[in-house]
Amino acid sequence: MTQIDEFESLFKSAAKPIFEMEPMYFGKVLVILDRSCDQSSQYVADIRQFLSILNHIDHDVEIAVLEDSDYESVSGLLETIKERAPDIICTYRNLRIPATEFPYSLGVFVDVATQATSIPVLLFPRPEQAAEQQLDLTHPKKVMAVTDHLVGDTRLVSIAARFTENDGILYLAHVEDIRIFEQYITTISKIPEIDTDVARETIMKQLLKEPTDYIETCRHGIKEAGIPIRVESIVTAGHHLSDYRNLIRENDVNLLVMNTKDEDQLAMHGLAYPLSVEIRDVPMLLI
Repeated sequence: MTQIDEFESLFKSAAKPIFEMEPMYFGKVLVILDRSCDQSSQYVADIRQFLSILNHIDHDVEIAVLEDSDYESVSGLLETIKERAPDIICTYRNLRIPATEFPYSLGVFVDVATQATSIPVLLFPRPEQAAEQQLDLTHPKKVMAVTDHLVGDTRLVSIAARFTENDGILYLAHVEDIRIFEQYITTISKIPEIDTDVARETIMKQLLKEPTDYIETCRHGIKEAGIPIRVESIVTAGHHLSDYRNLIRENDVNLLVMNTKDEDQLAMHGLAYPLSVEIRDVPMLLI
């Protein structure tokens, strides 16, 4: 390595993204049901309690409820959402579909709501599941932001911090995909000029260092913003879906926050869809 190359590497290593809280506003909430309000009074009350976290900053949050008689089709629902112009949508999987028949899908109404609008969707377990399993949907004390590229994602972290109750815990989790890493190492092993063992150690070390450093700036930025929560770092290498599933269970997470949109695709982003399909008893904020 030349002195110029070494200097360039040191310069790039020192240039680190710094987190700053983004201003967020969730003053208008739209709760979407596929039954009447009378049939879901306790469920709606639990959602209202869950959303009380927003009152710490957005005072007098307006919560409107849309029941089954207020819409009939996907297009009709989208038109109603457009008219109401909420800052966030609260609903559950398989709207107007028997969930027992399609347990491993979100349903067309939720799919379209997450992809055809720019509005975050807070996805709760279905009312009958919440009642049967006696799920506590009222307090997001342990929140986990889930992403395959945490560094620089200020919006994801900012929203996750906003939805963490005072004195709660925000887990910022980054799991480096070991399978993709091994594919690159296999390619590197075929290049005689590169020491494979050195590459394996140094590349993985750098891959884990970057999100670790970024989480430290998140911890500082959230504290500077006056948000009284604890930020915990989870940075590791593994197999994305299974490891995230284990982390969610091990830490007894009350809310997952995930990105769902890519600029170059219509389908739900990355890990969001398989996680939102498989983890059905934890509220999820899809942004």
